[in-house]
Amino acid sequence: MIAIQFDHFGGPEVLTPVEVAPPAPGPGELLLRVEAAGVNFADTHQTDGSYLNADRLPYIPGSEVVGRTPDGRRVLARVSNGYAQQVVAKESSVFGIPEELDAAQALALLMQGLTAWHLLRSAARLRTGETVVVHSAAGGVGSLVLQLAREFGAGRVLAQASSPSKARLALDLGADAIVEYPLEKGADVILDAVGGELFDRALASLASFGRLVTYGNASRSAFTPVDPARLNRLNASVVGFWLRPTLAAPGAVGGPLTELLDLVARGRVTPVAGGSYPLAEARRAHEDLLARRTVGKIVLRP
Repeated sequence: MIAIQFDHFGGPEVLTPVEVAPPAPGPGELLLRVEAAGVNFADTHQTDGSYLNADRLPYIPGSEVVGRTPDGRRVLARVSNGYAQQVVAKESSVFGIPEELDAAQALALLMQGLTAWHLLRSAARLRTGETVVVHSAAGGVGSLVLQLAREFGAGRVLAQASSPSKARLALDLGADAIVEYPLEKGADVILDAVGGELFDRALASLASFGRLVTYGNASRSAFTPVDPARLNRLNASVVGFWLRPTLAAPGAVGGPLTELLDLVARGRVTPVAGGSYPLAEARRAHEDLLARRTVGKIVLRP
């Protein structure tokens, strides 16, 4: 079968189509025929060696797929080595999905949807009526946070976007306004996956008892030191969030994912399906993602 693999670090250019043997399922596992594999920003950190938990090389990236079980069921699954034509998944990590649900929209609900859910519920602990600012609001996580924040009771949902077209998408998804820093009035919750200068400017725009949740470093900037005395003066908090260990907590996947699928089925949340790339063009998908040329969920199709 064909898979996308890299054997050294260096960014998108290390991604290469290779012929590998199909994986063999063990006890409690299923062999899936992949319909689409999700592309996440974390995958780009893996290829350049900056991921929080480096994997051994050579490595096939990809943490989520939509695929078919041997008996024909269409499923959404958390996996390892998902950039491939076939993949093995634990039966406990497989969730049935409707035939009519677009694969990109389904994949948007897994890593990015669970990230968005936990950012608001577990990390920020959003309270009714609070103001939320979402960075990268047209991206996979951001576009879902905009919609979920409203569902979870936010009073105002404000967005940051890098282009006029992305700003328009954020407004179409329900953002009350597009904002720049400094804010006229401090925000209760700010969600940041960019880091660098944007992180520092956001911190200065928190309301009293506000929470700035950092969950990525898309800018690839050196991490900004946070002075505890500054937090004292701001009467604010900085909260770190990483999805991988969160997924190991009891109830962290099944309940939230069921809620997300229900919200989509009822038309309350609409995942944004972005670009679709042939599996062999994984390098181009990563390049477009890093260059911020994409919106919503992008996928690879074998």
